[in-house]
Amino acid sequence: MSKNIKQKLELTWIGKGQETKLEPRILIENPEYSYGDQNTENILIHGDNLLALKALEQDYAGKIKCIYIDPPYNTGNAFEHYDDGVEHSLWLNLLNNRLKLLHKLLANNGIVWVNLDDNEAHYCKVMMDEIFGRQNFLSNVIWEKADSPKMDSKFFSSRHDHILVYAKKLECCNLNRIIEIENIPKHYNKQDENGKVYYLKPLRAMGTDGFREKRPSMFYEVYAPDGSAVFPKNPDGSDSRWRWSKEKMEKDSNLLEWIKTANGWSLYFRIYWENNIGTPPETIWHNNIVGTNRTSKKEIKDLFGSEIFDTPKPEALIRRIIELSTNKTDLVLDSFLGSGTTAAVAHKMGRRWIGVELGEHAKTHCFPRLKQVIDGEQGGISKAVNWQGGGGFKFYELAPPLLREDKFGNLVISPEYNPQMLAAAMAKHEGFQYMPDPEKFWKQGISSEKDYIFTTTQYLTRTILDSIAEDLPKDESLLICCTQFESGIEHAYSNINIRKIPSMLLNRCEFKQDSDYSFNIVNSPLDELRPEIGEKIKAEISSKEQPNHTTQVPDLFSQQPND
Repeated sequence: MSKNIKQKLELTWIGKGQETKLEPRILIENPEYSYGDQNTENILIHGDNLLALKALEQDYAGKIKCIYIDPPYNTGNAFEHYDDGVEHSLWLNLLNNRLKLLHKLLANNGIVWVNLDDNEAHYCKVMMDEIFGRQNFLSNVIWEKADSPKMDSKFFSSRHDHILVYAKKLECCNLNRIIEIENIPKHYNKQDENGKVYYLKPLRAMGTDGFREKRPSMFYEVYAPDGSAVFPKNPDGSDSRWRWSKEKMEKDSNLLEWIKTANGWSLYFRIYWENNIGTPPETIWHNNIVGTNRTSKKEIKDLFGSEIFDTPKPEALIRRIIELSTNKTDLVLDSFLGSGTTAAVAHKMGRRWIGVELGEHAKTHCFPRLKQVIDGEQGGISKAVNWQGGGGFKFYELAPPLLREDKFGNLVISPEYNPQMLAAAMAKHEGFQYMPDPEKFWKQGISSEKDYIFTTTQYLTRTILDSIAEDLPKDESLLICCTQFESGIEHAYSNINIRKIPSMLLNRCEFKQDSDYSFNIVNSPLDELRPEIGEKIKAEISSKEQPNHTTQVPDLFSQQPND
C-alpha cells in the first residue's frame, strides 16, 4: 500500500457523503392548533424533521441545551405510524443527515441523547463518534425497558435499550447530579429555580440572641421589595438584630427571600439540604425508577383511551434525562416527537421546548396531549413535580418548496407564496433576519447593523431604484431580490446589489417535496397547510373568514413606492 494514502478510522456505507443541499424552509403558524399563552417560546412543528431542523438552524444554532431523539429502530417491525424497516445504508444516511444538523443546533454546553436498541446502536455509536467527536462521548446508558421476559423469544428476550449520550464540547459540559427527593427531611419543603431543595429560616436573630445589645452593629435597615425600610424587631416591638452583617447580606443576597404577612415584611434566608450535591448518574437505569414500555403504554392509554405506539417512552425516563442535562428555562428539542412525551415532560419541568413530528398524529395526539398538559393534567410525572398547568405553545407547518417546476420544466416561484412568505423565505435563503421596518418598505430584513434585504416581484425600474437609493445612507448596504429589473441599473449604486429570482437560487439547494426526505413516514403535511398554501384547505374554509397571521407589511408587489 502506498505510504501517501491517508487513512482514517470511520464507518462507511452506501451513499455516505452524498448529502442533499437542503432548502431552508420558513415556518408558518397554524393558529388553529396553537394553544395557551401566545407569548410562549414553545413550538410544535408538523413536518419532515430533516427540513424542520434546517428551518431551525438560522435562529437556533448553538442554543439547544438538551436534545433527545427516539428514531425508528430499523427492526423491520413496522407499527402504525412509521415504516421503519429501512435498508441498513438508507437508515444510516437518514440518521446521519439529521445528527449533523442536531450537532449544529446543540449549545456548546449541551448534551444529546439517542435512544436505540441492539439493531443499530453500535453502528450509531461509531457514526456519532465521527460527528460529535469520540472525546465527547459521555456514556451508553442502559435503560431496563421491560420488567419481565418475553416467553415467545426464540433466542434472547431483550430487556434493555441503549441511550447514547454525547456532549457538544466536553470541557463545557455540566451534568447535573441525582437528588433523591424521598430521602430529604420533610421540613426542606421548597425548591429553587434549579430544583434544589431548601427551607426558610428567619434572618432576624431569635430567642435569647434576639436583642440589639448582643451585636449592635447587626441592627440596621434593609429595604423590602416595595422600598420600605425594615428593621429587625422582636414580637413585643423591642429591637432585635440580624444574623448577618451588611457585608454578608450583600454577598449572599441570592439566598434572601422576602415574605409579606399581615404584620408587614419579614426577611428569611435559604438553607439548602446539606446533601444537595446528590450522586452522579449511573449507567444502568432500572425500570422501578424510570419506568418501562408497559408504564408508558398505560400513560398513553390513560390520556387517549388506546395504545398509539408500540414503544412509547415513560415520562419518568424523559424526566431523568431532562433533569440531568438542563435547568429551568433551558431549551429542549425532540425531532422525533412521536406521541409528544418529551414536550409534555419538558413543559411540566419548566423548560422551553421544540418538538417536530411528521405524522398526522402531530394534530390528533401531540396537540391534544400538550393541550391537556397546559390545562393541568395529572398523569405521568405531574404529581412528582407538582405540575399545576399553565404556559402555551405555537403550532407551525413547514412551507412548501419555494420553487416549483412549471409546465415547461422550468423552476419558478411557487404560486402558494404570498408577498410576506416570499420576503421571509428570501431573507432566510440569504442569511438575513426577517424584520420588516414599519417606516421603510425596502427594509424587510437585516443581517448586520447596516446591511438590509428587500424582495419584490414588481418590475424594478431606475426610478424606483433612485427613490430607494435617495433614502439609503451611504454607509448602509441593500440587497434587492426581484423577478425583473430594467437593463443597466444593476451597477448604478455601489451599496445596492440587485439579483434576480429565481436564477439566484438555482443550484444552491434542492427544491423537493417534504416526503422525499422522510423515514417512509406516511401523511405528508402538504395537504394540510394553511389556506394560502393548500387548495384542499382553501375549499374547506371558503365559507368562513381566516385571520391573517403573517407579518403585516405594505403591498410591495403590486404598487410602486412613492417618488
